[in-house]
This record gives sequence, C-alpha cells and structure tokens, in this order.
Amino acid sequence: MKMSDESTLRFYNMFGKLALATANVDTFSDFNLVKELLNEIAPMFRLSKIVAHVYRSPAEELRGNGEIVICFDKGINGKAVHEIRLVTKLMSITSMTVYMNENEDPLSDDELEKVDLTARTVLAFISRSKFQDIAEELAFYDDDGFRNIRSFFNYLAWKGNPGDLDNMSAVNYNIRHFSLVNEELGRKAGDIVLREHYETISSMIGENGIIARLGGDAFVCICDRSLLPELISYLTEANVHYNKDGGMISITSCAGVFNIPDGYVVHNPNDIMGKIMRSYNIARNGGHTNIVYFDEKMISERDYAKRIQKHFAEALRNNEFQVFYQPKVNINGEMCGAEALCRWFRNGEIVQPVKFIPILEETSDICKLDFYMLEQVCSHIRKWIDEGREVVRVSVNLSRNHMMDVNLLDSIMNIIERYNIPHEYIEIELTETNTDVEFKDLQRIVGGLQKEKIYTSVDDFGMGYSSLNLIRDIPWNVIKVDRCFLPGGEENENSTCNIMFRHVVSMAKEMGLECIVEGVETPAQLEVLRENDCELAQGNLFDKPMPIEEFEKRLDMKLYAI
Repeated sequence: MKMSDESTLRFYNMFGKLALATANVDTFSDFNLVKELLNEIAPMFRLSKIVAHVYRSPAEELRGNGEIVICFDKGINGKAVHEIRLVTKLMSITSMTVYMNENEDPLSDDELEKVDLTARTVLAFISRSKFQDIAEELAFYDDDGFRNIRSFFNYLAWKGNPGDLDNMSAVNYNIRHFSLVNEELGRKAGDIVLREHYETISSMIGENGIIARLGGDAFVCICDRSLLPELISYLTEANVHYNKDGGMISITSCAGVFNIPDGYVVHNPNDIMGKIMRSYNIARNGGHTNIVYFDEKMISERDYAKRIQKHFAEALRNNEFQVFYQPKVNINGEMCGAEALCRWFRNGEIVQPVKFIPILEETSDICKLDFYMLEQVCSHIRKWIDEGREVVRVSVNLSRNHMMDVNLLDSIMNIIERYNIPHEYIEIELTETNTDVEFKDLQRIVGGLQKEKIYTSVDDFGMGYSSLNLIRDIPWNVIKVDRCFLPGGEENENSTCNIMFRHVVSMAKEMGLECIVEGVETPAQLEVLRENDCELAQGNLFDKPMPIEEFEKRLDMKLYAI
C-alpha cells in the first residue's frame, strides 16, 4: 500500500518533531514526549505494538534478562513485521521489534522504509540514554554494585569550593578478619554481611555524604561530622545478619579518620586519601586502638619514614647495622643461648630499633635486613667455631613480611650452608600471625625448618591475641613468653597473672617445648620462674644486649652469679 502525498507529508512533519525530540532530550525520563509522538506515527502504518529490549552484554541477551521498554501498545500483540538490533563498542545491545495485527494489510516497501527510519531514530535515543546510565554505572560502581573509588573521587571533584566540606569527616575502614567470615559461614553469607554492613553505613551517611568500596572489605566514606560518633560506634562493633533466618555475627573494623578543617579545598583527591589511609595503616598495625584520627604529627612521621627508607640501602652497603647479642640463661645461671638484635649506628649515633624497624616493616626492606642479620650471625658463629669456642644456639628474628615468600626456606638454608653452620646452632624466631592465610604460610615455613633440624620459636607469645591453634597446629621447638605474662613476684599465688603464667609454662613443658621468658629484670621474677619450673630466662637481670666483643667475653665466662 503506497502512502498518499498527504499522508507522506503528515508523516514527515511528525517525524521531524520526533527527530527534534530525540535530539534534545538528555535522559530516559524525557521519554514520554517520544511516546506521545509514536502514538501519532504508529497508527499511520497500522502498527499494534513497538517493543525495545536493552541488554548490557551478549550473555544477558542470550539469557533474555534485559530491560523491556514498551514504546507503543494498542493491547494487541499481533505478529512481528520488522526487527532492528544495535551493538555498541561496549558490547551492550539494544533491539526493537515492530508488530502488526495479522488482519491488517502488510507494509509496502515505502511504508517499511518509513517504519524502519522511525524505529532506528527511537532506538538510537533509547540506546544513547540507557547506555549513558549503564556507562555511568560501569564507571562508578564495581561488579558487586558497590560505589567504587572513581565515584568517591568524582564526589570530591564536585566539592571543590571553600566551605563545600565544612563540618565533614573522611573515613577509611577495613572489616577485620573478614576472610574468616567467608571461611566459617561461606561466601554467600559473607556477601550478605558485606552488603548489610555497607547499606547500614550508607543509610547513616544519607544524601550529604558518600561511601565507596576500595576492594574486598575495604571502604572509604565522607559524612557529616555530627554523624561520626554513631558511625565510629558501628565500626567498633556491629551485629550483622548473615542469612534470612536471623543469624547474626559480630563485626569489628579498623579505621582511619580525618576531620576535614573548615575552608578546606580539595586540590587533589589523593590529599584526603593519603591522610585517611595513613591513619588507617597505623590503626591496623599499631595494636593499641582500631580507630586512629589523623593529625599533623603524622606528616612529620611520614617525612621521617621517607628519610629512613631513603638511607636504608646505603646503610646496608656500609654495614651500619650491627648485631648485638642478649644472652639466654637457665635458672642455674648458665648461658645456654642468645638472641641476635639489630642496632643501627649512623653518623656516630645509634638509631633505636623502635625508630626504624616499624618503618622498614612497611616495605620489603625489613626482609633485606633480616637476611643481613642472619648472614652476620652465621659469620660470627663460623668465627667462634674456627677459634675453638664453645658455641651456643643463637636466635634470629624474621618479620611477618616474609610469610608470602615461597622461596624463604631456600634463602635461609643457602645462608646457613654458605657458612657451613651446624643446624643446631640456629634458631628462627617468628611472631604470631593476624590472618588465616599467613597462618598457613607459617605452618609451611616452620615445618620446612623442622625438616632441616633448624630450631624455631614463636616470639612474644601472649603479647597479641594468641590462639592455641598457634602451638597446636605448628611444630615449634620453643615458646618465648612475653614479659606481659610474667608476674612481678609480689602477686598472690592465686592471682590471675600467676595462674595464667603457671598454666602456660606447664602446657609448654607437657607438649615437649622449651619455654623461655623475656623481660626478666628482678630476682623476684627469677624466683617466679623457679617456682613454676620454667628453666630459661632472658632479660636485663643477666645482661642487656651487647656488641659482639663483649658477648664473646660472656661466651667464654659462660656462668652468671645469681
């Protein structure tokens, strides 16, 4: 059926309005105008229905899970007479199907051409407006539907004027031990916990702030400062559902907080990120509190840390790090071992370990220092053996940063074998771990050292939140009990401190482990060891850490007067 000149003129008049409407509107919320024009155009061609489908990907199209957009509908399905399909560079897909009542005359070539022109114009508008939303979602949301770091930076970009962030606070937080939630409850339950935790904080913050996910269980947010006490309380401890049956789990977080000063201008989003991440790292590694507030002192500390890291390589080359030895003594006063401790001499002054060890632990530099120390100890033991001295076992600390090194065992053994050191003279001290992944690595490393007949000890047992799994599942030789467990000697025999110490020593001995106590400084504390049948001690009561020359004299003396 050929359209009359009058009908053709009417069509092009309506199509002109349609083209203008689809060119001028920006969002899909303006689609009503387009639909009104289609209600005029579609009947001109006896159409019964026009339906569009929007798919984010070919896989979504294959599953038929896309969004349906009804462009025109007379309530009659009819038969499909024309179809169009568009694929974008992002592999998103829009398609349109045109229907006619089966009783109507079929479209002529002229009519089909005009229907196709109309359909393509509308489909281009739908594709543009819908995929603008999808592109924004892909840019500002991650695969799990959480706002991402781009969304956070975009928020800060819109807060570029003085006063825009007045009375606001920024927070970087991480859910503690979340891997255990996934392991114990399953990943599905873990996803529920993460989503509810996120939605609760998002609800607290409201429209005036933002929360975004950095990845895994790490998040950043900005909120009104008046909401901060409520937010911190929730981060400190929150009871979160993990299933629809009411099951709940307690969740705690580590967080760094920056109270944004009034008048603060965001010249670079990383300014705020740097502050909250720096304070978060202190909260995560400090051990004193799970919530740390940023202050300007951290700036000077950061600058100091950069100087330490800058000078480290040079100091290592120049042998500025020296081994000091602190004897280990049995309760009869006989030296039976020693711990190798690092001292840094720079420009004629000593840099205290507390001033550089934590900084080196932020990078792999601490691992380089550990290997340097082990090599120095091996060279000293070799010297003592060659001189005919009676040698004692020396323990060397290894940082937790070594845990992920699959070649660690080979590196340790290569150093020991290079100096031809009998394995019974080396003890490797390792600290308790914070994660289940590190725990498995610790098992692997300790087990490997055991096969090589290298002694291993768990350092600072009891200082953190030691799990009994630490000594049940890992084949240690030695437990080093931290000084915090050691009674002062004045407590009642049935005091909590005495009871705990007595049972830790007893447990270690029954398991066949050596038990040594650090920080023994008074005769009264030594007497506590004797009373509890703990045979080994280390502390200033006997000797402070000393340079190799003094230690060699102690090594020759062997006995202490106690």
